[in-house]
This record gives sequence, structure tokens and C-alpha cells, in this order.
Amino acid sequence: MRTMHFARITILAPEHDPLDDLRSAFCDAAPDCNVEIVSADEQVLRSLGARSDDSLFVIHGRRANAGLIGAMRNVSSTALIVIAADQGSVETAASAINMGANDFLVRGPQLTARVVTLLGKMGYLLNVLSEARSLDARNTQLQKALEFRCQIIGDSPQIKAIAERVQMVARVPRPVLIVGERGTGKEVVARAIHFAQGGHLRPIITVNCAAFSTALLESELFGHEKGAFTGADETRDGKFGLAHGGTLILDEIGHMSLPFQRKILRVVEYGTYNRVGGQKELKTTARIIAATNVDLRQRIREGEFLSDLYDRLAFEVIEVPPLRDREGDIEVLAQHFLDQFAREIPMFAGKQLSRSALTMLRRYRFPGNVRELKNIIERAAYRDTTDEITPDDIGMLADSPHEVAGGNFKERLDNFCRLMLSEAMQDCRNNQAAAARQLGLSYHQFRYYYGKYWGEESDE
Repeated sequence: MRTMHFARITILAPEHDPLDDLRSAFCDAAPDCNVEIVSADEQVLRSLGARSDDSLFVIHGRRANAGLIGAMRNVSSTALIVIAADQGSVETAASAINMGANDFLVRGPQLTARVVTLLGKMGYLLNVLSEARSLDARNTQLQKALEFRCQIIGDSPQIKAIAERVQMVARVPRPVLIVGERGTGKEVVARAIHFAQGGHLRPIITVNCAAFSTALLESELFGHEKGAFTGADETRDGKFGLAHGGTLILDEIGHMSLPFQRKILRVVEYGTYNRVGGQKELKTTARIIAATNVDLRQRIREGEFLSDLYDRLAFEVIEVPPLRDREGDIEVLAQHFLDQFAREIPMFAGKQLSRSALTMLRRYRFPGNVRELKNIIERAAYRDTTDEITPDDIGMLADSPHEVAGGNFKERLDNFCRLMLSEAMQDCRNNQAAAARQLGLSYHQFRYYYGKYWGEESDE
């Protein structure tokens, strides 16, 4: 085992015994380390408080007691503590560990060799603790970055009102329904509710309900038992199980089939469900936040959405307005996305939006809302060859007079169809069935147009 170098070794000696042999053994085993002998408990605690991350503390058995070890652990729960004794046995070693020491050392013949072995073990622990502290720091950094991504950004009255409602509803463990056009930031609002509730250490999971058929969605959300269907080689937890104690975001809930809505209604109402192929009733405490860009009340009138499910989900309904109706938010969000892009890719740091670029953005209607603005800003920063982003860097926006390329009617119509298909595929992560539902087409209709405009063979 490799011996690690400690910066300091502090030895608490008994009265009338300076422990010269023990000090010599540690000096021989770790010649680059500062080895000090102290005679008072207060000196140990003072040394521990000043420097514990790379230090080892050796307490002679006659000075060791539960009160001292407990006080040391109160100062530093990860301090490396060894109890040294003149004689050893299984009982004395167990007593040392029970008091809170990391290891036990017996003085006697070949002491230096034993100290070398001890330092190897303690060095391994020191390395593990150092890695753990590094991981904790990295985790804290990632949590802050995640919280930053989940901030509700904007100065408009609508966004300020939403932020207030997020803080209110976060304290009440009930379902929330978030509605709004695609790309308005519904998932950001959902995540803001989770973190406002103090969800840093609790799971948060998002499922795009439009991306799955009913059968696949049932397995995705509820999980399945081994042998429930072909390919189910093992029992698997679904998203409700994985989100237990945290938050489950059901995105595009308006695309669920009626039979499956009834199963979701049971989970929302009672917190119980069954895995696919399972008989045992399982419970989940996951908070459900649903989001959709369709008019659920209209779906209810058309018989496509359960009014009971709507009532259960709508404990609080938060409507996220389109970006074009949020006065002043375009500038704030544009700068936010530019700063975020620079943090992620430092080579793009230092860029600013020109006044003419901001004027151009304010005049644009943003059919893709906040998501589209983010993409526009990142592309503009990438294209910019100076430190000032201009309208030329932003390029031609989609609803400008040249929105659809082509000369005659047929060319422009074909290009517009290609644009709609492309946007639907992007929104649905290249899931053709989900893209068809988003466009209001049957799957075969979608395949026909996809083959026509993208050069693929359709199923028909």
C-alpha cells in the first residue's frame, strides 16, 4: 500500500512520557512531515480546527476517551484519528474504534514498520476523503448550474407574477398544471417549483408523453415485471418509482390516450399504480407537474381528455405567456442566453448585443418563443467575428418578408411544409409518431409528406 505524505502529524502524549520512540518512528516513516508532540486536549482541538484536511492525529491510549474523540468529531467529522497503546488486544482495538478512532496502533518492536503500514492505510483514507471533498464541490457546482438553468428570467409583469405563484405553490405538495405555447419555458417553471420546494437532493424526472405510444408510455412511467412482454428480461422501475420523494414532470400530457389517462388519474388521486404485468400495488410520493401546449378544455369538450383528470391536475394552473406578449423580456433573456453560452464555452465570452440587433429581435414575433430565442442568440454568438453581435450575425429571421424561400406559390408552399415537418421532428426528438400527433396528422399521412419533402420512401 502506497504511503501518502501528510502535512502534519499531531501526537497527544500522556503526562511524564514524551513518546520519543513514537515520534521517531513517524519521523522515519514520513521524513517530510511535520511531527509535533502536544500535552493538552486544547492543543489537539486547536490544531484540528486550524488544519485537518491533510493531518493525522495520534492519541495515546491513556489520553483517549469518548469525550475527547467526540469533541474532535464535532470539529471535523472526517479527521483521521489513531489511538496508540503500549499493549494491544482485540478488546482494546474494538474499544478504540467504538470511541470514534479510525485505527489502532500498538507500540513495541518494529514500531517503524508498523507506522509505515499505518500511514499507508491512513494515506488511502486521506485520498478517498480528498476525492469525496472534490466530488462534493463538483456536485455543489453542478447544483448551482442546474438552479441557474431553472431560474425564471424576465422583468415583465407576467413573469414576475409567475415567479410569485411558483413560490406559493412550491410549499403545497399538490399537482400543478402548466400551459402555454411550445417553447415558452413550461419545463423551466416546473423545475423552478421543484427547487423552490427545496429539491436539491430529491429526484426530478421529465417524461415527454408525446414521444411514446400508449404501451411504451405505460412501461416508461409504471415500469414492468420480468416476462411481462417480449424483451422484458428483468423487472424495471418506471419513472413514478424513480421519482419517488421528488418531482415527475409529465410534458405534453394532452397527447395521452383516454384509457391511459384513466390510469394516470388513479396515480394522481391515490398515489398508487401497478407495474406492467405486476399484481402488487406500489405507492409513489412523486409530485406530479403536468405541462401541455394544447387547449385541454377544448379537448374535454371534444371528448379527448378526462375532465376528472384535469380537475385533479389543476390544483394550480400556471399559464406561461408567449414571448411576443412579454414586454421587455426579449432583451433580458437574450443577454441571459449570451452570458450562459459564454459560461459554457469561454471562447465566446466578452460579446455584446448591438442596439440594432436588439431592435431586430424586438420586432420579431418568435413563433418558437424562448427556445427559439436561445438558439438564435447562440448561433449569432458563434457566427460573430467581433465582440459585438449585429443583425448580420443574427441573420434572416423566420417571419421576415423572406420567411419562406422560393419564387412561385408551389415552391413557397413546399418549403413551408418542409419547415413545419422539420420543426415538429425537432420538437419531438425525431420521433415520427409524436411529430405526426403534434401536426394533427395520422402516422401514414406524416410518412407520406415526410417522404415527399425529405426524399424518404413513405409507408404508403
